[in-house]
Amino acid sequence: MSPRAMDAPVGPVLATVIPVYNEALHIEACLTSLLNQTLRPDQHMILVLDGGSTDGTEKIVQRLIDEHTSVSSPSIELMLNPEQTVAHARNRAMHDLPDSVEFTIEMIGHAEVDPNHLEQRLEAWKACEDAAGERLAAVGVQVVASGQTSTLAEDWIEGALASPLGRSGGQFSRFSTMSPTDVPAFVMHRRRAVEAVNGWDPTFITSQDSDLSMRLLKAGYVLFRHPLPSVRMHKRTTLTQWWKMGHRYGFWRTKVLMKHPSRAKWQEFLPLFGALLTMTLVLFNAPNWMLPATAYGLALVLAGLFSVLSGRGPSSMVGVPLCLLMLHTSFSLGLLDGLVRKGRFSRDRG
Repeated sequence: MSPRAMDAPVGPVLATVIPVYNEALHIEACLTSLLNQTLRPDQHMILVLDGGSTDGTEKIVQRLIDEHTSVSSPSIELMLNPEQTVAHARNRAMHDLPDSVEFTIEMIGHAEVDPNHLEQRLEAWKACEDAAGERLAAVGVQVVASGQTSTLAEDWIEGALASPLGRSGGQFSRFSTMSPTDVPAFVMHRRRAVEAVNGWDPTFITSQDSDLSMRLLKAGYVLFRHPLPSVRMHKRTTLTQWWKMGHRYGFWRTKVLMKHPSRAKWQEFLPLFGALLTMTLVLFNAPNWMLPATAYGLALVLAGLFSVLSGRGPSSMVGVPLCLLMLHTSFSLGLLDGLVRKGRFSRDRG
């Protein structure tokens, strides 16, 4: 019997790992939702890794630690993450977590969960493992809107992500059945599977989870997603943050595709293709050069109309198309930028 198997009965089985940077606005709600779980507190622990926050995030976390020291609360620990990236934080957590921890749960500081979330996680894992067997390495969950928007731009962004033109089939996709996947979101990982592929690649400042998923699949592991558990995530609150996020995702998408070409999806390149087609038609003075742009504009208008009819405010008629245009443009520019430049740490939330 391995040392980990011998130690497994003593200590938490689940660990929620939360890398944070300047999350003062949401971190208390995030941690409170994890503290108030129906799962027995001795089965779960919370590890927050702070990347040098300057907005008081660390003080909020420490206060919550001081307020929840009894056995009726799960353990909360705060560690520093001097390298600041998510990959470094999660690798540090894997190294420092107690041997009893068999599963780690990915979380972020601007997300919250329901009181029975962790029990649902375990139920989902069992269902997926019954289907996939011991090679199951990860189970992803639904990502839903927080239900609260603090700015008009945030409401537009929610509408853009809800639109078919704003969904990539990745972490924001909606699904209703348990199934294998290569893009699980807010994953619960089997610890030994992650360790077997040497954890997260720290060269990925963003898209580190996509890279890990590909390496797990290549190593023969199975990834699933389950519709029962969900995570409520707060989106960007300004258009500037939204633009920066789109560029960052496009930039690191290129880095992922350079390492894992099979990860490519044709939909990702449609805006670039449309722009190149339009420029080609203009260059050759084609009479119908406006057709691609007109079709795209009509699609954006319909997306705005659909958003209004879905219950969003009338401003969504303009705001949602604007956010979709910004997303497609910034992501496409990021794809190109990723071909010529090395990555750097981004703060599109700060």
